[in-house]
Amino acid sequence: MFVRIHTHGNERILAACDEDIIGMTFEGGGARIKVSESFYRGESIPAEAFIERMKSVTIMNLVGEEVIAIAIAEGKVSPDNVMEIGGVKHAQVVLL
Repeated sequence: MFVRIHTHGNERILAACDEDIIGMTFEGGGARIKVSESFYRGESIPAEAFIERMKSVTIMNLVGEEVIAIAIAEGKVSPDNVMEIGGVKHAQVVLL
């Protein structure tokens, strides 16, 4: 998976996606998501490193089956809060 951390003021935003969807755009149900290289492509890391990165951020923007499954398994995302856009899973998380 690819992960990239963006810093905006006091916020640390984790953008993560499955590697096989980088650069793709998905549309459906009146929504559209572009998995842009400039936002999502950072380091290619294993699941264990992704789990650690989720602990150090305030906001997460996640796209793809693998990253969403890991975030759910780690209790960071509720399955009820996952949306599907054009066949790809997407979740946004604000950690308080």
